[in-house]
Amino acid sequence: MTDLRAAVAAGALGSEESYRALLQSIVEVARAIFGARASSVFLHDEAADELVFEAVAGEGAEELIGRRFPSSTGVAGWVLVTRQPLVIEELQEDPRFAREAAESTGFVPKGLMAVPLLHDERALGVLEVLDRPQQAAFSLQEMELLGLFANEAAIALDLLQRAREARAVLEDEGGEGAALARLAAKLAELEPERREAVDRLLEAVETLLEPPALDDSL
Repeated sequence: MTDLRAAVAAGALGSEESYRALLQSIVEVARAIFGARASSVFLHDEAADELVFEAVAGEGAEELIGRRFPSSTGVAGWVLVTRQPLVIEELQEDPRFAREAAESTGFVPKGLMAVPLLHDERALGVLEVLDRPQQAAFSLQEMELLGLFANEAAIALDLLQRAREARAVLEDEGGEGAALARLAAKLAELEPERREAVDRLLEAVETLLEPPALDDSL
């Protein structure tokens, strides 16, 4: 029951869709700001050691969400492992470029910018901006701007992971957990000033669901 309450207290109930929407907004704005053909966020699934398309704007947006490939693949894999941002103007000439993987997505970019999504010293994934106009050399200002997008994306990705982990806890709990999950989801819709009541209510429900203590005098 403690794990269940912790999951609810993490604010994860009913929030996965909102975090995915936030990630989608980030890639859409990044694509627009840089004038790129596409932008995407990959999540590193540590259990499977794979990179997963979580949000895509532009080329391949409809087909790529949820697609997976080994975490060591291509430029995204290099950025994830090294935790270093990377700008490549001519991908065809770079040995890190995984052309076969790109072709499998239906979109082969000519250049890209990629940055790791770091949160609490963890590499959660990678943000890429593909085929930005090559009217000028990549600037320091652009790198700083890309870093800002990466910071926001890392926070959203961390929240998304927490939401999924919490939902898994709730699903494992069974009947009582499902009932509490529905209650918590409703409470999460309240105004911010009333959120403190959520924790108090969960404490009361937790106490109610605990088995009664045995009477030692019997």
